[in-house]
Amino acid sequence: MGETNKIFYLAIPCQDLDKTIDFYEKLGCCVVKRDAKKVTLNFYGDQLVCYLDPDKINFEPKMYSRHYGMTFLDKTEFDQIFAYANQHDLLFFKDKMVNFSGKQGEHINFFLIDPSNNLLEFRYSNDIKLVY
Repeated sequence: MGETNKIFYLAIPCQDLDKTIDFYEKLGCCVVKRDAKKVTLNFYGDQLVCYLDPDKINFEPKMYSRHYGMTFLDKTEFDQIFAYANQHDLLFFKDKMVNFSGKQGEHINFFLIDPSNNLLEFRYSNDIKLVY
């Protein structure tokens, strides 16, 4: 699809706005707006809206199927996010690993868990044709 004039957004529940902001800022995201019930973050050029809704928190998160994240086209950016997560002692759900090693679809990824048990996957594939 190439260049776009659209911004994707995702809305998720959170249990504490301050902890949520702290976590995402440590990943390099920034607050766009905030009110008493939600915070909107610039999530690497897309929009992440975290709604205060403690009754919707998943207290037993699983990697599949509910997670979200970012696929990086630049290995340096992927490595930088991994370094940010380590520097700030963010909680890893799964450490960095190689999936499908030596096969079509090979990629590197890791999973973080935010303060509301939302799972984030960060991945890098050196074959741009396979990022979708």
